[in-house]
Amino acid sequence: MPMTTKNSIRRSQAWFGQQDRDGFVHRSWTKKPGYPDDAFDGRPVIGICNTWSELTPCNSHFRELAEFVKHGVLEAGGFPLEFPVMSLGETQLRPTAMLFRNLASMDVEESIRGNPIDGVVLLMGCDKTTPALLMGAASCGLPTIGVSGGPMLNGKFRGQDIGSGTGVWQMSEMVRAGEMTQAAFTEAEACMNRSAGHCMTMGTASTMASMVEALGMSLPGNAAIPAPDTRRNRLAQLSGRRIVRMVEEDLGMARILTRHAFENAVRVLAAIGGSTNAVVHLLAIAGRIGVPLKLEDWDQLASELPCLLDLQPSGRFLMEDFYYAGGLPALMREMLPLLHGDALTVNGQTIGENVRDAPCYNREVICSMDAPFKPNAGIVILKGNLAPDGAVIKPSAASPHLLTHRGRAVVFDNIEELRSRIDDDAFDIDEHCVMVLRNCGPRGYPGMAEVGNMPLPKKILKKGITDMVRISDARMSGTAYGTVVLHTSPEASIGGPLALVRDGDMIQLDVPRRSLHVEVDDAELARRRTRWTAPPAPERGYVRLYVEHVQQAHLGADFDFLVGSSGALVPRESH
Repeated sequence: MPMTTKNSIRRSQAWFGQQDRDGFVHRSWTKKPGYPDDAFDGRPVIGICNTWSELTPCNSHFRELAEFVKHGVLEAGGFPLEFPVMSLGETQLRPTAMLFRNLASMDVEESIRGNPIDGVVLLMGCDKTTPALLMGAASCGLPTIGVSGGPMLNGKFRGQDIGSGTGVWQMSEMVRAGEMTQAAFTEAEACMNRSAGHCMTMGTASTMASMVEALGMSLPGNAAIPAPDTRRNRLAQLSGRRIVRMVEEDLGMARILTRHAFENAVRVLAAIGGSTNAVVHLLAIAGRIGVPLKLEDWDQLASELPCLLDLQPSGRFLMEDFYYAGGLPALMREMLPLLHGDALTVNGQTIGENVRDAPCYNREVICSMDAPFKPNAGIVILKGNLAPDGAVIKPSAASPHLLTHRGRAVVFDNIEELRSRIDDDAFDIDEHCVMVLRNCGPRGYPGMAEVGNMPLPKKILKKGITDMVRISDARMSGTAYGTVVLHTSPEASIGGPLALVRDGDMIQLDVPRRSLHVEVDDAELARRRTRWTAPPAPERGYVRLYVEHVQQAHLGADFDFLVGSSGALVPRESH
């Protein structure tokens, strides 16, 4: 790869350092805003990868955040150049933002590789922007630092805190059960989302911001500073300063994203009660950087670790409270003996050095290892004849009495069928049944949408019951909760066992034994398979590319041709 040390020719000088026709073109057009000649004298060129978009409300404050990054880059002697990439708005983008995670990662990768960039600052917030940017940057490997947008302020509704996402699921079920009026539900819309920032529950956005910090890819404190808090801007400015030094030190991503870094992230994920979506994303990021990571690592490394954070959807509090209590550094200090303290981070110090003196200001929010919020709260990997390659469940968000359960399968072939039947009072289902949703995996939806936390039948809700066992090849929002088995692999649309389940089959879920089993013998399953037909493939465009090349959930749902990195060698000249 091109050298980026202080005393050598930087990668950007292949564009700006040439004293010929091509150098003229590269410098002259870049000078349009009024940059002086010495901006091109060999100082580090820092690309600011911005996912700002008004269609991504969680990232709508990123223009301001980028300005603070630029201030920091300039103060440290660098040359900042901001560039846009595809922005993935979880709340707006259909059929699911996950369908486009890999596309956005390709946008990031090629934007970095094809431009005169020596180091990168990633501005990310809404769920899929974080893994997409990390995946794309990891494929290039340049010095890179992450800056998350930060969570919203706590939602406030009729004198109580409400959490984004989590409150939606709770209140929508209350409306269906007749416990909340439609007028009150509508009133809560403006009360829940009242500031810039991403979900303030421990949804996927907050989880992935925590993963960025746990991996060592951000400055300490990145995960929890609220978006409107001016300390978020200060962190952005300090990150701008730091990326210039990282270029001078040649501190690329491969030195930070090691196996130890991923093991730290897996363990921190358990301690924060983080989103199951992080499993798919961490697998994909590891695949890009070339670190061996597999689904079973979640069970082996962290499934029996306690949850230390009392935060929705697993608990009571919200991300604003987490920050005031000490944030992720305080939580990581509690579990430091379980972490690889020598893992390097972007500030040049180790995880241990960053967190060993981090104070905790509120033991109600951040619990100790001796008195955890919930025991054995890590993500559990299930296997059996329903999930030969694995499925995931988050016990900290589940009902304890359902973690061992046997019930009659009620099968839905797609989300439309589920919605058409779920409120019918004549629907043949009770609270002991197991709801099965299929054809919602990476290829089946396509994109593996967040539909796995199926709404309960109205007649069940009216009985005061709020949870049932649900199984699917889909994902669910990190803000959701319940006894929900997700990411069942292989998925139904490629002939996985979920495609063979019929109404009335008995299903056994045994989380302590890590088992997910349908009580149908192999011979009968084989007979059913002969009658199964694959769904038709998409005819054209990106969706066709996606369906033809996406890997299964247990591998991270990345494209098969993107696993591994290509570095950031300077491409051939354009003129």
